[in-house]
Amino acid sequence: MAIHVNFGRPVPLFPLPQCSLLPQQVMPLHIFEPRYRQMVQRALDGSGQIAMGVFAGRRWQTEYHGSPPVRPAVCIGQIAQHERLADGRYNILLQGVCRAEIVSELPPEDGRLYRLVVLRPLGLDHVDTSLESYEGEQEDPTPQALDDARERIREMLETDPLSAMTAAAPVVEYLRNSELPTPAVLELVSFTIVSDPGLRYRLLAEPKPLARAEMILREMDALAKLIRRAKGQHPENWPKGLSWN
Repeated sequence: MAIHVNFGRPVPLFPLPQCSLLPQQVMPLHIFEPRYRQMVQRALDGSGQIAMGVFAGRRWQTEYHGSPPVRPAVCIGQIAQHERLADGRYNILLQGVCRAEIVSELPPEDGRLYRLVVLRPLGLDHVDTSLESYEGEQEDPTPQALDDARERIREMLETDPLSAMTAAAPVVEYLRNSELPTPAVLELVSFTIVSDPGLRYRLLAEPKPLARAEMILREMDALAKLIRRAKGQHPENWPKGLSWN
């Protein structure tokens, strides 16, 4: 099912301390704060879309219930499933749709508890969330370079030491499927393999698929080196209770 985003309308903002949602990713959320319960209720009455943002700096730690600054890049998410509990809380599944950038924030208004922002797309003309027919990215000027990066990612995940990761085999199956466009598969690799919050935000803020592929390759190369260094210390021979840190 294609999901379209109307950038002519403001979108509710749900900022968190770290980048929590990337395009194509599905994230469960338990909504319990009054402002976000109101946000979900109103979103469900409309498009069902929420902009997942990231706090800028640490002011959110002392101004959490106010309007602390947020970083410009967000991921627009679509509420795919929801359950309203008897006390007004919600359990939702949020599907990452596309990247966007905050243009402005609307001033507070009576009755609205949550923040509302105006967005513009990051590298998108048309938004289609389905992995099988992903049409969101603009045509990349170097498709061969992007295909080469995809092949390199697949080779690294099929080779020791990264092949031992739990996520490697299922991700490789997607990479082997030639019917899946490379930009869509890169999103899958991003939220499955990359855990560093800083890098996840940089991937969210980068509109070009090839640049994201290069980021992923650098991260995978660093991870492979780290694993080899750990194995070189033969942790299987350490006394019980010790770990490699």
